Amino acid sequence: MIEAAQKVSAAHLKRNAYLYVRQSTPQQVLEHAESTARQYALRQRATALGWPAEQIVVIDSDLGQSGAFAADRDGFQKLVAEVSLGRAGLVLGLEVSRLARNCAEWHRLLELCAYSDTLILDEDGIYNPSQFNDRLLLGLKGTMSEAELHILRARMQGGLLNKARRGDCDSDSSLAHPAPAWPRARPVLPEGTDVRAFAVPSSRPEPGPASARPPSDK
Repeated sequence: MIEAAQKVSAAHLKRNAYLYVRQSTPQQVLEHAESTARQYALRQRATALGWPAEQIVVIDSDLGQSGAFAADRDGFQKLVAEVSLGRAGLVLGLEVSRLARNCAEWHRLLELCAYSDTLILDEDGIYNPSQFNDRLLLGLKGTMSEAELHILRARMQGGLLNKARRGDCDSDSSLAHPAPAWPRARPVLPEGTDVRAFAVPSSRPEPGPASARPPSDK
């Protein structure tokens, strides 16, 4: 707690503390109530560091949403916006996997926190992304979080494949309905761009005028 107090400055306390709460599926929201309660309890950590209750903002609109991508997570997008606008002095999450399970989005958040001098707090401690050692540790945590998602997915798919080999797999299983592929980035062209300029020329010669064509054998 002494080290945490040293990292928190008066400038941090002037801004809000944002607590991000998330569970991956609606089923987890119903069955893992204790995990959700532990996430909400992080408000006490912010209070102990000096943030008044009215400056602790809870973002829990992503309960039941996967952390693999930010596209469908309005709460995470709001958090990123608040950090980028310099309104956040502290971001709280029970663990890195609650905030993001995608390294690209996690490192984007770290960049914004470092630029805006925003601290990050999880169950293990408090970090300043602008400091090398803290940034390194946070980066490793993000990598492990994404790897954990891959391992969990591979384990589930392996179990389903094993059931299928035995003939015990139901027709409604995820093998019959595979998970959607990872989205691919699409190029964004300026408005008014003539896309024909990017067409790949055909290797076949274009037909000329009728008078220039060779006579038919008929």
